Amino acid sequence: MKIVGRKTTAKLSHAVAYPTEALGALLGGKWKLTIMEHLLSDGVIRFNELRRKLPHITQKTLTQQLRELERDGFIHRTVYPVVPVKVEYGVTELGRSIEHILQSMKDWGYLYAQVVVNEHGYTEILSEDL
Repeated sequence: MKIVGRKTTAKLSHAVAYPTEALGALLGGKWKLTIMEHLLSDGVIRFNELRRKLPHITQKTLTQQLRELERDGFIHRTVYPVVPVKVEYGVTELGRSIEHILQSMKDWGYLYAQVVVNEHGYTEILSEDL
């Protein structure tokens, strides 16, 4: 990373002092963790495939979240010069480094769902798809 000016230096200094907050800022957003989960499990994936896997996200939001993940170094984008345009996304080494964090979060989510079911009887939230 090339440091240019006080603003970038301040951001880097803040990230070092508050690493959890920095990670939250980088992977915050409603869809980034879900996008990363799909890319980590599926490998390289085309834009429209990813869009089909996330039917509740708008094309605009998906594009924005992908651009931010690419800007922050978690994913890479490959554009092929064909008609229609073929765009693929894959995980970088930095992106792969958070795989264990996402797995821990997923494991915790399953445990939490079980607690909710046991305490409140919401059996309809657990399905065979999980």
